[in-house]
Amino acid sequence: MKAKREAYIASIKTQLDELNVSLAEIETKVANTKAAAQAHYAEEMIKLRRQSQQVQDKLAEIKVASEETWEDMINSTEKIRDAFVNSFHYFKEQLKDK
Repeated sequence: MKAKREAYIASIKTQLDELNVSLAEIETKVANTKAAAQAHYAEEMIKLRRQSQQVQDKLAEIKVASEETWEDMINSTEKIRDAFVNSFHYFKEQLKDK
């Protein structure tokens, strides 16, 4: 059971790490845009960073949860992760059009 939890945490962490690397690349792009667009993108970046932190916080909760309760946390963790992934991809698509 512990190996299953560790595998789950590692999987989500890998996804999160990949998205955070891409987020850093996007921040560089945003820094090179016009001032008006930068303000809008900066707000979006704050939202994305907040969502990323929420996923990290949920993973931290899973790490310390008991063997009996950690699996109950998967659904809420995946909802938060999915919201972050969707927001990230939507924002990334917006940048392609610019």
